[in-house]
Amino acid sequence: MELGETKTTLLINAAMSAVGFAICMSIIPKFKDMFIKANLFGVDMSKTTKKKVPEALGVVCGAVFLMILFLFIPIPFYKHLAENNNDFPHDKYVEYLAALLSICCMVFLGFADDVLDLRWRHKLLLPTMASLPLLMVYFVNFNSTTIIVPHPLRFLLGFDLNLGILYYVYMGMLAVFCTNAINILAGVNGLEVGQSWVIGISVLIFNFIELSGEQRAAHIFSSYFMMPFISVTTALLYYNWYPSQVFVGDTFCYFAGMTFAVVAILGHFSKTMLLFFIPQILNFIYSVPQLFRFVPCPRHRLPKFNSSTDKLELSITKFKYQELSILGKLFITIYKTFGVIKVWEKKGEDKQYMECNNFTLINLIIRFLGPLHERTLVSIIIVFQIFCSMVAFTIRYQLALLFYDKLS
Repeated sequence: MELGETKTTLLINAAMSAVGFAICMSIIPKFKDMFIKANLFGVDMSKTTKKKVPEALGVVCGAVFLMILFLFIPIPFYKHLAENNNDFPHDKYVEYLAALLSICCMVFLGFADDVLDLRWRHKLLLPTMASLPLLMVYFVNFNSTTIIVPHPLRFLLGFDLNLGILYYVYMGMLAVFCTNAINILAGVNGLEVGQSWVIGISVLIFNFIELSGEQRAAHIFSSYFMMPFISVTTALLYYNWYPSQVFVGDTFCYFAGMTFAVVAILGHFSKTMLLFFIPQILNFIYSVPQLFRFVPCPRHRLPKFNSSTDKLELSITKFKYQELSILGKLFITIYKTFGVIKVWEKKGEDKQYMECNNFTLINLIIRFLGPLHERTLVSIIIVFQIFCSMVAFTIRYQLALLFYDKLS
């Protein structure tokens, strides 16, 4: 695609995204009562009021996003359609449709999760199933499973390494991680949407930087998805920011995660995408003892609201230390040694029990900064997400030169 054509299609995409933002801003309030009547609502546990807040409004933004990209389908291919020639880029067309199919599946499955309240094992299975169309298209169009080995490891592995089927396992796991990593870093107004908005902006900036590079076409493709995503996410963030008028539900987390996985896989920058997920990776690593049940994990790990101070405090989990597995005891010892958890030793008749804060990045921030107002807490996390994106760009364009001959 010529430079002039690229600018035209990107401008059309941006204009359609702006319309999508306006539509979301208009229709989200109109759907609030409808969702409450359908019993899709929750009560904000971090507020003194017990007002019903509509749940799963992420499905509205997901639907608008899909409609924008459905209408946008002919735009990148208009020249081929107009000339009716034989060199139509079927591979690019199939990529586009497969990406939409995976995202559409994830929006549907996420909404099913909000309605049916599925178990955690289903939350791992659903993104895997939704990513299959994506992986099939990658297999047919590219089937490139060779990676360039960093300089320090080339004496051992050589210049490149063919991972074969393991590369497809990695991409499937990337889809699972992206969707669930956003889902487990949640619990305060605006956090799920806010972190996704920052990641989306970071990816779009990266795409624009790379428009002059060797993978220009892949980054144009990614931009087509990122601009509508950012537009609908901005509207949802407006209504989900403190004090939240709507809850986004698992639907949005799955929708956002799969969108990121789609552009990372088909845009060939999965390693860079993971750099934009630094806070989510830190939260996952910190949460491992509870996620894998080495330490008891309550259903909800969001911070505890203190109505007298209007601040959020550490939420806790209670267990018998002697009943923990060897790994559970090891994690408690390590975390306690480094001071990343607060432990309360029980006394008297309750001495056999131990209490500690839940293992989430949100609680970790409260652990070091003390009780915080909800708006302050989420602002700190969003600022940290922005800082980590700056670190990601530094790693991508500076430190990477130490490990590779050139950036690709």
